[in-house]
Amino acid sequence: MAQSAGFCYGVKRAVETTKKVKLENGSKNVWVLGELIHNSHVIKELEELGIMTVDKLPDKEEGICIVRSHGMPPQNIDEMISKGFEVVDLTCLDVKKVQQKAVQLAKEGFFVLILGKPSHPEVVAINANAKLHSDDVYVIPDIETLKTLKDKIKQHKRVGVVIQTTQKLEFLEEVVTYLVPLALELKVFNTICQSTSKRQEEAKELAKNSDLMVVVGSKKSANTTHLAEILTGITNTVHIETSDDLDEYKELIEKSQNIGVTAGASTPDNIIKNVITKLEKY
Repeated sequence: MAQSAGFCYGVKRAVETTKKVKLENGSKNVWVLGELIHNSHVIKELEELGIMTVDKLPDKEEGICIVRSHGMPPQNIDEMISKGFEVVDLTCLDVKKVQQKAVQLAKEGFFVLILGKPSHPEVVAINANAKLHSDDVYVIPDIETLKTLKDKIKQHKRVGVVIQTTQKLEFLEEVVTYLVPLALELKVFNTICQSTSKRQEEAKELAKNSDLMVVVGSKKSANTTHLAEILTGITNTVHIETSDDLDEYKELIEKSQNIGVTAGASTPDNIIKNVITKLEKY
């Protein structure tokens, strides 16, 4: 079992604080615009406590609105305030730092590259914050997308880079290698959070001595998906959401002598424990 599996600090803070807000404001409605974290079991638990997850805020309601751990575009926060909601900002502190670095680069006149998945809420928020200060802001999901901007980069000459907190270090290295010959000035912030880096390194070491790695966490979770991608290159790897999914891999599990288990940053302890318990029964 990897030591760093399960909730990271930012996720733990978001979940515990949201529950506390509801407990201390029992008579008020508590809303979360978008999923607080990428785990359906946690979202269901919050709903059972009366904390509502919505894609759009109602126009005529009162209560408290939570800014989720991935952060949110400033326009959305302004909308919450204008509609009369009390706002509790639970953006992960590491995500806040990426937003701040992207804004800094935009203000300093750099051609800003945000490395990450364009549709991911964290990246959407980083992009929205930076674009308040510059039009030269681009989200880069892969090296091929970056290559389409080659002429613009050469023309601008000053390039700044930030990266989604849950991305792979190898992606950042690949991008920097490509940019060095093109940019006259290159400013790079490695904004992959320490929790993600530690989780990936621990899992890689575990995988070297395992016939099979089991990665536990939501398929919508970026850090969990990247963890599974990394480990697939080292040993047999399966990505599951709950212990029920293990049945699909029964034959592979029974053939394996050494099984390593890790989990994404938004995976609750009880789900991880259920996986361990079921593996022990094979």
